[in-house]
Amino acid sequence: MSLPHALLTALVERPSSGFDLAARFDKSIAYFWPASHQQIYRELARLEEAGWVRSSPDENARGGRKVYEVLEAGREALRRWVAEPSEPRPLREELMIKLRADAAVGPCGLQEVLLQRLAGHQAQLAEYLAIEARDFTPGVGSRAQRLQHLVLQAGIQLETMWIGFSRQALEILDEAGEGAATTAAPD
Repeated sequence: MSLPHALLTALVERPSSGFDLAARFDKSIAYFWPASHQQIYRELARLEEAGWVRSSPDENARGGRKVYEVLEAGREALRRWVAEPSEPRPLREELMIKLRADAAVGPCGLQEVLLQRLAGHQAQLAEYLAIEARDFTPGVGSRAQRLQHLVLQAGIQLETMWIGFSRQALEILDEAGEGAATTAAPD
């Protein structure tokens, strides 16, 4: 995935100023594809140069604010990108290596790291559940709303998985006699 496609998606949903787009992005797409506001503004300029979006002065705002909207060329580019095959990405998670290292060299005090991550996943899950309760009714809504809800549900499932994983890892680390490091770990 690329940032241009994420921005095109957000702009197709609703034309916006760069400022409003960045704020909306932070509350939705950034949960799955984070980007800084600087990256967003740079990419908007590139999208405009490519002829995929156009900006016009925001008549309701001061200071030269522009509103961006997706042009037909941008919609076509987005449609082509959506139709392209995409392979699942392999998990690249530092915590997995830390757990393997703890298994190899013995206790390293990983519990605190896991407790912090657990708290973070619990907070993110609570945020997702609040969004779901506020914005969605299961099985109700337009096709677009149900697809947006499905994306949110993927986030809920992912956070739920990480909470369960973190708790299980903490249980293993807290077991009596954890001090014996294994010499041979399965590949």
